[in-house]
Amino acid sequence: MDADGLAGGLPYEYAAVAPAGSIIFTAGACPLDAGGAVVAPGDVPTQAERAVDNLLAILARHGAGPADLLRTTIYVVGSRDDLVAAWDVIAARLAPSRPPSTLLGVACLGYRDQLVEIDGIAAMPIDVPLGAV
Repeated sequence: MDADGLAGGLPYEYAAVAPAGSIIFTAGACPLDAGGAVVAPGDVPTQAERAVDNLLAILARHGAGPADLLRTTIYVVGSRDDLVAAWDVIAARLAPSRPPSTLLGVACLGYRDQLVEIDGIAAMPIDVPLGAV
């Protein structure tokens, strides 16, 4: 337990504070290939990996990276074991960043055969002028 009475030792932070500047709200990063097809139907870890790739690509497009993430919401279709499998891949790929995150089990996602989706909110890095990317 920490000084505020919250559980300690968790694999994520409870909150993040955005520095002055712009905020990036991403659409849900899906496990899609360059042609728009869902990769690896039935394979949660591989879909989690591709969803992170797509999240990091859109952040990079705006001059940001994993360290700029303020929050993620991770949606997974499947069992509790599937949620843990997705979390393990995503947490490892974002490390050492540990944005506050919510992991949710859901009945279905938007694309046929899609099992994973990641929403991200990031702070625009201070050294990137607004409108520069």
